[in-house]
Amino acid sequence: MPALVLASASPRRLELLRQIGIVPDAVDPAEIDETPLPRELPPAHVMRLARAKAEAVRPRHPDAFILAADTVVACGRRILGKPEDEKAARRFLELLSGRRHRVYGGVAIAAPDGRIVVRRAGSQVAFKRLSEPEIAAYLASDEWRGKAGGYAIQGRGATLVSWMQGSYSNVVGLPLYETAQLLTGLGYRWPNC
Repeated sequence: MPALVLASASPRRLELLRQIGIVPDAVDPAEIDETPLPRELPPAHVMRLARAKAEAVRPRHPDAFILAADTVVACGRRILGKPEDEKAARRFLELLSGRRHRVYGGVAIAAPDGRIVVRRAGSQVAFKRLSEPEIAAYLASDEWRGKAGGYAIQGRGATLVSWMQGSYSNVVGLPLYETAQLLTGLGYRWPNC
């Protein structure tokens, strides 16, 4: 069986894969520009980035399966990336407070035979109306750092979420159902497959 390379430095993605019995043979993060293109909508953005990550890592591992992913939090047409600082994280939390938003997950797999397949998952999340003390406490936790949309549903951020529809693992960072289906469809096998 060819090796599986995870094209991501995300510890969350690695942990999610382990939950379903997949342990990548290597982790080789893709270094790409993740800036949205002009007028690029969130669903297209997440698909483009997932594919670009797989394509960036593929030349370094031509005989392996390459698994790449991206997660985008979207409030309407607005993409909420990883906040650069606490001020940006505060803006995100204030924007999401009392509202529904979407989380898009893009998964791309490059197979050793040259094929690349890309799929998108979508989840809806609603935040309760957040008080100033709740926002301040969440910011003080530093959990927002490095998280799309400035929150982590798998941590303290769960207390901010009043409702969710769709894939929970997608909101954490990797839609496991879609990932497993794509890997299986391309011929990758793992122990509990």
